[in-house]
Amino acid sequence: MIFDKKTKITLVATLIIGLILGALLFGGSSKQEEKNSQETVTKDQIWTCSMHPQIRKNEPGACPICGMDLIPLETSENSDIDPNAISMSESAMIIAGVSTYKVGNSDGIKEIALNGKVEVNEKGVYSQSSHIPGRIEKILVTFTGEYVRKGQVVAYVYSPELASAQQELLEAYSVKDIQPQLLEAVKQKLKNWRVSETTIKKVIQSGKAQDKFAITADVSGYVVKKNVELGDYVQRGQTLYEVADLSKVWVLFEIYETEIGWIKKGDKVNYTIASFPGESFSGTISFIDPFINPSTRIAKARIEVNNSNLKLKPEMFVSGIINSKMTANKSSLSVPKSAVMWTGKRSIVYIKNESEKGISFKLREVTLGPLLGSDYIIEEGLEAGEEIAVNGTFNIDAAAQLAGKPSMMNIEGGKVNTGHDHGGMKATMPNDKQTTLQTTKTTISTDAKASLQPLYKDYFELKDALTKDDFNLAKNAISKFEKSLNKINMNLFKGDAHKIWMNYQTELKNNTLHAAHIKDIKEMRKSFESISNVMIAMTKSFKPLKESSYIQFCPMANNDKGANWLSKENKVVNPYFGASMSKCGEVKQTIK
Repeated sequence: MIFDKKTKITLVATLIIGLILGALLFGGSSKQEEKNSQETVTKDQIWTCSMHPQIRKNEPGACPICGMDLIPLETSENSDIDPNAISMSESAMIIAGVSTYKVGNSDGIKEIALNGKVEVNEKGVYSQSSHIPGRIEKILVTFTGEYVRKGQVVAYVYSPELASAQQELLEAYSVKDIQPQLLEAVKQKLKNWRVSETTIKKVIQSGKAQDKFAITADVSGYVVKKNVELGDYVQRGQTLYEVADLSKVWVLFEIYETEIGWIKKGDKVNYTIASFPGESFSGTISFIDPFINPSTRIAKARIEVNNSNLKLKPEMFVSGIINSKMTANKSSLSVPKSAVMWTGKRSIVYIKNESEKGISFKLREVTLGPLLGSDYIIEEGLEAGEEIAVNGTFNIDAAAQLAGKPSMMNIEGGKVNTGHDHGGMKATMPNDKQTTLQTTKTTISTDAKASLQPLYKDYFELKDALTKDDFNLAKNAISKFEKSLNKINMNLFKGDAHKIWMNYQTELKNNTLHAAHIKDIKEMRKSFESISNVMIAMTKSFKPLKESSYIQFCPMANNDKGANWLSKENKVVNPYFGASMSKCGEVKQTIK
């Protein structure tokens, strides 16, 4: 078939138009499908809060209630992974801040930081005493820190007893031919007072008793303490001053009770002295206190140092490092301490498993050994080469809780009851105790309101102590609370308020009756919950506070039944979990 030029042009144009239409119809559809698929994947990834699971977002961020980082919910695509493991994509791991570490052997060396001071060598301290009783007529050692040499005259003493002894000497000398033994006895008496043979001969030759006698230094050294002044009367053997030999000094390091098992005699210590920046020193421990100081709970380790150039001065501050190695028969596996989570007596880590189905993390209980710097020795539960999460472990654990997998709070697994609205479920607040209390608003006098102020002050102190995990402070606060309660005059409450107050007073007394016998902070928090319910009801009824107060609620307290407390601040600081989950909770009501 022969085509003319016009026909060829028409065929080529038709072909080009067909290709363009095909690309638009089919290629565009493919791109649109890919875009829709990506949007579906993005929309399928839901981010939630471990403490407030009613929060649902399509992107990561912070929880609007407590400020914690949102975590990704487990998707169904990896539902066939170990049912006790929590799956997590690589992108989710990055956003949740999860990083891992392969378990390996440790060198078993614990680096211990020590603090101490340069001290006087007690072996070189000598007390210079007077061998002559009497009055100090002249003193030649005038200040602390002065250097004295052996044999140097340090004081002159006038002694009536010595004057009498000299007269006896002269009389005995006059009859020496008849009674030679008497002369020797008197000489010996003078020598016992450290009167030299030369001085005795001088008295005999002169025929006159001396008024003053010199006291000479028995040893050389620096005066560290002066005990007498000019004109003082001293007894035989009384200390005039204390002198120390500083050619050898001690460096004493403090050892805490928890670390004393790692340090032994003969260990080498590398140390620095604040007075000599840039210089390093080292020494060997020659002695460790056999007793621990009962008030400071520390013992001291001693290093003896030659100090012939007197470079080291007593009371200089010293910082040391000792590297102590574990015994050979102990485990040497170690993990960073950020990898370990604690719940009561249990310590857990999350093991990473990677397969064709994806990445997952599974809880495992471990037995911890000693802490070596920033690492824990693992005695049981892990093997070398296993990979564990070291950062973001709390986010993994929170995701496991929401998914009903074994977690730190629920080792057996199962859905955690959060007490919030979620999927049509209503929030539950444990107000069983409050329902038995009268919360009808009533008016009380200014004096009655004033009488309640110490009670509220002590209650808020108790709440603050629990937020700080300070049991001793909490015990002191609840004791003060009980005393304040007993001081309130019930006659200040009139009419209906009187009966209502009597109910509150009875409940509070029952809740503080055994406060003095509470042994740990867990029991204290149980009492605080009951006290809080009464204080909230009382605040609603009487409105005794000048400023607004806030009823706050934690869904995880009281074994996941939830618990309330009263606060002066709108900001949530959780008293039921303290520092471990300080932001968990929300403001339920404001009492103005």
